[in-house]
Parts: sequence; C-alpha cells; structure tokens
Amino acid sequence: MRRLRALLRDWHWSLPGFALLGLLVGLPALMALPLAFSHFDGLHAPRFAGLTNLARVGADPLFWTALGNSLKVALWSVPLRLLLALGLALLLHRPRRGAGLLRAAALAPSVTPDIAWALLWLWILNPLYGPVAWLLSGFGIAPDIWLTDPAAARRVLALISLWLIGELVVVLIAARKEIPQELYDLCAVEGASAWTVFRRLTLPMLMPVLLLLACRDAALSFQTSFLPALIITKGGPQYGTLLLPVYVYQNGFEYLRFGYAAALALAMFAVTLLMIAVQLFWLRRWTRRGA
Repeated sequence: MRRLRALLRDWHWSLPGFALLGLLVGLPALMALPLAFSHFDGLHAPRFAGLTNLARVGADPLFWTALGNSLKVALWSVPLRLLLALGLALLLHRPRRGAGLLRAAALAPSVTPDIAWALLWLWILNPLYGPVAWLLSGFGIAPDIWLTDPAAARRVLALISLWLIGELVVVLIAARKEIPQELYDLCAVEGASAWTVFRRLTLPMLMPVLLLLACRDAALSFQTSFLPALIITKGGPQYGTLLLPVYVYQNGFEYLRFGYAAALALAMFAVTLLMIAVQLFWLRRWTRRGA
C-alpha cells in the first residue's frame, strides 16, 4: 500500500495525460482489435473470419512492399532528425539574444496542423510552379526527379520529416542543461578543443537521451510520414512511397475493407513493438557496458 501511495504521489501529475491517452488511443485500439478477425465493409454486420485476415497479410506482396518502404524511410529520417535536433539544441541551449524566438520557431511546426504543412510541402515540391523546381531549373536539373524516382521520393519524405523536430530540440536542450557546467570548466582549464569536449563529454552524456529519442522517433516515423506520402506522392511512383499507414488507410477508407485494414494495423503495431524492443535491447546493453 505504501508503494502504491508513493507511486500515485509521484505520478499524479501524469495521470490525466495517461487517462486521455487511454481514452483517445487505447480504447479505440481495443475496439478495433476484434475487426482484425472479421469481415467488415462498414455496410453490413461484421462476420467472424478467424485468422483469415492475418494469413492474408502474410501473403500480401503489397504489405511487404509497404513494410520495406516504411523501414527505408525510417532509416533515413530518424538519424537525420536526431542529428539536426542535436545541432540545434547545442546552438540554442545557451541564453542569448533571440534564442527564445529561435526555440519557438523550431517548435512551431510541431504544433501546426499536419494537413497545413503537408499542403505547404505539396506546393513547395510542385514540379511545375513550386519554388524548388524553379531553383533547380536554373541549374539545369530536372524539376520532377524527386517525384518520378521511387528512391528519390522516399528520400523526399525523409527530408520533409525534418520539419517536425521541435519536440526533439526541446528535450535535447533540457538534457544539455542537466550536464554540470563544472565539467566544461575543467575541460577549459585542461585546454581541450571544442571537438574533444563534444566527443568526450557532451555526446556520451547525451547518448542515453539520444537512444531513447531514437526509439520514440522510430515508432513515430510511421505517423510523421503518413500525410506527406498520402497527399504529396499518393503512394507512388510505382508503389515507391506506399507506406504501411497509407496502405491501412487505403484498405479501410477507400476499399471499405475495415477488417483487413484492422489486421494490417495490428501487423504495423507488432512491427513497431519489434523495432522498439530491438533498440531498447541495444540501449540496455550499451548502458551496462558504460556502467
């Protein structure tokens, strides 16, 4: 009982957030779970299908194509987002003139409605009258290469994800402020260079936070790439940007295969858990080595 009271005392500020998370995410997920084992088109009553939908997922070539595309986009976007967020955090953690405005500017895209910035990028990357096409045409570069080549289109989705690094920057700024200033003063007395201080002090101290953010970002990469893939590339070209969330959306809301879409969502959830489990395993192993 004492442990329960201590836990409630320490976590009572987080309980409303967990309650809302359970209401808005957990409850709908539990309600959608039975659909993965049924045939349901939204027009007729669900019919029990057993493991038919899950077996169909394993034999669906488009599912494996979407899974491969999603992993490739995550492989590009997660390291790029972490590197850019780390660089901005190291530049903005010190109190200086204009730092607060720059921090707000870094966070602003993360609180902008997703559809708004997706449409903005649709205009920016338009091969006919977008600003990027206008700039590249001046150098003799074909303005539609990023929309006609599958690999280039996936890299574009990864680059667009850099737009949403505000939360990463805030967390890394807070983590950088937790490093004792005395350690940096000691490095200055020893005459260590800036690169040595970063490599020997800053990066090792921030590494646990970076690894945890990598786990979080890998799980969120499916969500952050959903709207750009749906609105800008529409899953093309040649299924090059057909990602798992887009495939789930298409089956559920375009083809009215809600049961199969639920099975795809369940498979996507399992893949996400596997990605997080692998990263946490390496995080724990790295922590034990460091200890």
